[in-house]
Amino acid sequence: MTQRFHFGRLFDHVHIKVRDLGASKTFYCAVLEPLGIEVEDRGSYLQADELSVSEGEPLTTGLHLAFQARDRDAVHAFYEAGLASGGKDYGAPGPRPYKPGYYAAFVLDPDGNNVEAVMDGTPSRSADSVVMEWDS
Repeated sequence: MTQRFHFGRLFDHVHIKVRDLGASKTFYCAVLEPLGIEVEDRGSYLQADELSVSEGEPLTTGLHLAFQARDRDAVHAFYEAGLASGGKDYGAPGPRPYKPGYYAAFVLDPDGNNVEAVMDGTPSRSADSVVMEWDS
């Protein structure tokens, strides 16, 4: 049975508020790099595709963020980078029973959010990403 999911149309953005932007920058730059996601430092906040991170109240805690990984090696690199950059183990890389081919790792960020990298089998993609452009 073929399963079909749509991605890239549900969220415009997700914004999390953290205690220490420097610590979060270290963490998110480290864990997103092996996933091929660039983090932009915009001074008072960080931007990574649809994710924004800034200092502020109330703190975002207990959130679960799951990032797509291209393969199992990227899941392992994400996990090791997370532990080396101030994250805490929340689930070593390995298969999960959620659906066929689900392979993931979990690390808690400096504020206790559950950050996951997942290789979700080997789906056929219609595009690598959705590109949106605006005229200035």
